[in-house]
Amino acid sequence: MATNTTATTAVPTTAQATDDELLQRRPHRWIDRWHPEDQQFWDAVGARTARRNLVFSILSEHIGFSVWTIWSVLVLFMPAKQYGFSVSDKFLLTTTPAALGSLVRLPYTFAIAKFGGRNWTVVSATLLLIPSVLALIVLKPGVSLDTLLVVTGLAGVGGGNFASSMANINNFYPQRLKGRALGLNAGGGNIGVATVQIVGAVIIALFGAATDPRMLLYIYIPLVVLVAATAWTRMDNLTEATNDTGALREVARHRHTWVISFLYIGTFGSFIGFGFAFGQVLSASGVAHPIYVVWLGAFVGSLIRPVGGALADRFRGSTVTLWNFVAMTLVSAAVLAASHSKSVPLFVTAFTVLFALTGVGNGSVYKMIPAIFHARAATRLTAGADPDQETFQARRLSSALVGVAGAIGALGGVLVQIAFRQSFQSTGNGDAAYIAFIAFYAVCAAITWAVYVRSSAPDLTGV
Repeated sequence: MATNTTATTAVPTTAQATDDELLQRRPHRWIDRWHPEDQQFWDAVGARTARRNLVFSILSEHIGFSVWTIWSVLVLFMPAKQYGFSVSDKFLLTTTPAALGSLVRLPYTFAIAKFGGRNWTVVSATLLLIPSVLALIVLKPGVSLDTLLVVTGLAGVGGGNFASSMANINNFYPQRLKGRALGLNAGGGNIGVATVQIVGAVIIALFGAATDPRMLLYIYIPLVVLVAATAWTRMDNLTEATNDTGALREVARHRHTWVISFLYIGTFGSFIGFGFAFGQVLSASGVAHPIYVVWLGAFVGSLIRPVGGALADRFRGSTVTLWNFVAMTLVSAAVLAASHSKSVPLFVTAFTVLFALTGVGNGSVYKMIPAIFHARAATRLTAGADPDQETFQARRLSSALVGVAGAIGALGGVLVQIAFRQSFQSTGNGDAAYIAFIAFYAVCAAITWAVYVRSSAPDLTGV
């Protein structure tokens, strides 16, 4: 269990000390001394230690996203004639992991400080074996829908890996480098959605569409074991990592917490929801082999996420978010029109553009979070508040809001699934879902304009 410790002996100088002495290592890869803001410490040992933990954190988060969304591929290997599941049933199978994945994000965030970053990464990776092995056992023609719903629900543990991984890497890096490190960590994890879909496409290309879906599990189960093993041998625990439940309670009282979380439902919720649903939408629309193109949207959406952050740096996060939601509204209308054109290339292109916009929005909305609290701190400084205290408060509240928004935003993935399921169940097509998306994104654009872009409040300057 992680507890704060204070060294009782003088720390050796950089020139004299070994890495273990500088870090004050203890058994089981615990580090007692971690001061990334100290430039001498960072240059001597901090940078390479943080980089090594980042690499293996990305691998863990990546495999977590892949297992979380693996059913978006497995359902495409399950023809109705053999398994007896309708389009509505398959949407239900991909809704359950999205739901559990959103629910476990907050407890996963707090697990890092309680158990240690390295220890929890090993545990969270090992937990991925439960739904994977169970799927390997039960996934065959004749399995009941209820049985698969339990197994797919358990796959939601992969959704929690993002939260714990981000919390862990946040502790390793100095403030000036957190943005880049967290961006790499998030992007490397998100692209796990596209990776599992690409692997599925390769399997079908090599062995045919009638391939046993468990072949995908035969590939991923050893990868999960490998990731857990490398985390065990290569990552570290920080005793200085602490949970700030007070910040969580405090940030819950801010209206911006719920506004930002609502907007993040529209961006990340759409990204993960479309990641789960796109293959089934293509299949239900009559596309012969959707697996060959289903990965494209998640791939583009993952890679473009840093662009949203970069644009927000230049033009303000709220401005980028507003115009991004306007674009998402228009492109959703284009997706609706393309679905009636019966042109597969046009439909795939329009949906891929929508995926890309979710990625841009992910970056711009997250960029608004620290801007909100730093603007609030700047307003208080003019009233004579203590600069160091206000800076500290802005950072702790920003971190808490990142966790809350990530958990609530992931619920959007559930809403997307429900919208598609109800639409196909009621009308046999996705029209009702697309109309719902158009309306929702228009509401998000209006809220962004009303709360942030139109506002002249001094505590929102620069947001």
